[in-house]
Amino acid sequence: MKSYLAAAIQMTSRPDLEHNLGEAEDLIQLAVNQGAKLISLPENFSFLGEESAKLAQASAIATKSEKFLKTMAQRFQITLLGGGFPVPDGENKVLNTALLISPDGQELARYHKVHLFDVNLPDGNTYKESSTVKAGATLPEVVDLGDLGKVGLSVCYDVRFPELYRSLSQQGAEILCIPAAFTAYTGKDHWQTLIQARAIENTCYVIAPAQTGNHYGMRYTHGHAMIVDPWGTVLNDAGVHPGVAIAEINPERLAQVRRQMPSLEHRVFG
Repeated sequence: MKSYLAAAIQMTSRPDLEHNLGEAEDLIQLAVNQGAKLISLPENFSFLGEESAKLAQASAIATKSEKFLKTMAQRFQITLLGGGFPVPDGENKVLNTALLISPDGQELARYHKVHLFDVNLPDGNTYKESSTVKAGATLPEVVDLGDLGKVGLSVCYDVRFPELYRSLSQQGAEILCIPAAFTAYTGKDHWQTLIQARAIENTCYVIAPAQTGNHYGMRYTHGHAMIVDPWGTVLNDAGVHPGVAIAEINPERLAQVRRQMPSLEHRVFG
């Protein structure tokens, strides 16, 4: 693993596939221009709309999203994470799928979100992801990216389940990716705290791309895509507008923190 720049992209995706892919391309270009080698797009980067609309367009979204990721990775010679898009799985449901692509356009990892967001919030919004999404059946695995380090994938609501990240750290993860479309209501209180907690307890870098703003109707997301170091320090925060958070992933810093706080070596259970 060598020092390099990573990017967490922040978008305001809408129920418009082509518009979203155009915005994603512009932001990837912006990150590449600043030297990023590992670039992560948020959950729902290619489509963020009503569950019924997502289901109706799922086949086209899946096909175009995968082609887009492979094209962008090859064009810019980057490792690219598509943080979540629907892939049809029969039975009138989809899998919320994160896809990691190599600079030569090859699939490195595919993770299906295991924790589905079925929540009634006090702001009047009700979310029932399970109405159209089938939960993934297996924990994510760590991907060894060579000079870019060992990366573990997850998606949004997963961040509230620390056992998933402990599984990744036990597999040797050095970087945790947490692409999200975190609600505005919960995000203001919990987003940064949860991201920092996952970084601290696993002494890992966290790359957390995010959705922000109003997407349709009453659907608002929190923003604040960020990159956090293994000590829990926020290295960069994209704020509340579409953009890019870029920061250095430094193996010497990772080793320093793990020497100072060797908690992974002190585990008693698991």
